[in-house]
Amino acid sequence: MKLNNASLAEISIAKPTYDRSEIGVGIVHFGVGGFHRAHQAMYVDRLLEMGLAKEWGICGVGVLPGDRKMAKVMADQDGLYTLIAMNPDGTRDPRVIGSIVDYLFAPDDPEAVIELIAAPSTRIVSLTITEGGYAIDEAGPDSVFGLVTDALARRKERGVPSPTIVSCDNIEGNGDVAREAFTAYAEKTHPELADWMKANTRFPNSMVDRITPVTTPDVIENLAADFEVEDEWPVAAEPFTAWVLDDDFSDGRPPYEDVGVLLVEDVTPYELMKLRILNAGHQALCYFAYLAGYRLVADAAGNPLFAEFLLDYMDSEATPTLKPVPGIDLPEFKRTAIERFANPSVRDTVVRLCFGSSDRIPQWLLPVVRENLESGEPVRLSAATVASWARYAEGVDEQGQPIEVQDQLAESLVPIAKSQLENPLAFIENTAVFGDLAQQPRFVEAYLWALDSLHDVGARATLEALAAGKGPR
Repeated sequence: MKLNNASLAEISIAKPTYDRSEIGVGIVHFGVGGFHRAHQAMYVDRLLEMGLAKEWGICGVGVLPGDRKMAKVMADQDGLYTLIAMNPDGTRDPRVIGSIVDYLFAPDDPEAVIELIAAPSTRIVSLTITEGGYAIDEAGPDSVFGLVTDALARRKERGVPSPTIVSCDNIEGNGDVAREAFTAYAEKTHPELADWMKANTRFPNSMVDRITPVTTPDVIENLAADFEVEDEWPVAAEPFTAWVLDDDFSDGRPPYEDVGVLLVEDVTPYELMKLRILNAGHQALCYFAYLAGYRLVADAAGNPLFAEFLLDYMDSEATPTLKPVPGIDLPEFKRTAIERFANPSVRDTVVRLCFGSSDRIPQWLLPVVRENLESGEPVRLSAATVASWARYAEGVDEQGQPIEVQDQLAESLVPIAKSQLENPLAFIENTAVFGDLAQQPRFVEAYLWALDSLHDVGARATLEALAAGKGPR
């Protein structure tokens, strides 16, 4: 049965019992992909199901050419889609999500997007535009920054309060990064607006967490076969979900705390814990895993050798850089993180984790390296992770098969990585990515040992040597 408003009453899986026609748009979200639909939109759906937050429905916005497909799916399905929780025991819990009540494709009608954000009813603008999406050097009027600042200028002129801008991207201090990017863009295009934003626009930091793989054809096929729901773009995700938010909003917010969101005065400790353990842990796993022949994350994380390496990194290198995290059992968080990686039902791919490394490694792992270099804590496993990325970036696996390196800097990184066979420091001498790490003797020693081992004996034997305590300490 094709999923849309007309068929909703006949669909047998869990679905909205609220009247979607009564839901107003209070949140405009840029970047409606799998993660947003598995996370923020799911929390709003829970609120709506409880009879709360009728003024907080979501209008999704796409700005990139690739977003046209999502625009079509949202139109075909009246904004409805299926979220499937993939349990470790193989069972699935599907639910139709109804919180996205509209979708605008900005290239077709930028004025409609600007007017929607300028409307007093829009009180939150949220973002999942990826870690690399906050550069404003080449941002124009049709970008997220251009559309939002034009809308804020209208709100200022009309005497309408500012919305809150909520970054939900995996960046340390994501709200602070968003504030800097939006105000810098405003200073270039609307100088008086920048001062108004500094006084009125709030940019809370947030920590978001839910492993959400790319939707594959089998997810679509199995949903139709097993639950009789024809959904062009469902989302499959792990059961675990978490959201921690600074309680700092310009013009009100939904009662997020009623559906499990943790509202705090300072999200920083939670954010660092997640980025440096879970996200950096993904990086510690993925290049070694790919080189060793794994293509699914669960298969690698379920191998005791890889699991031991991850836990050792988390304990000896990530944990010393963390602040106390109120209400969190840190050893349990680390143990659970590895169990989440090893969930066989999620079928997350190693390639997905290897994507966009030049954005991810500097954001998630290199801060751990720098803090531990300064404090005298170990860096050997972080350095080995960087070496595994450098080896992966050569574009050829251990069987001589080509690797498609998917990175915005691939055209420069791959030749640099290939040149390290003659100059072993070539990769980390790229100061745009690594800063001065090639001048840090303790890091260089550990990095060169790992890179040499990867070339000589391969990924699996290198992990075995690290587990045995070999290499620089």
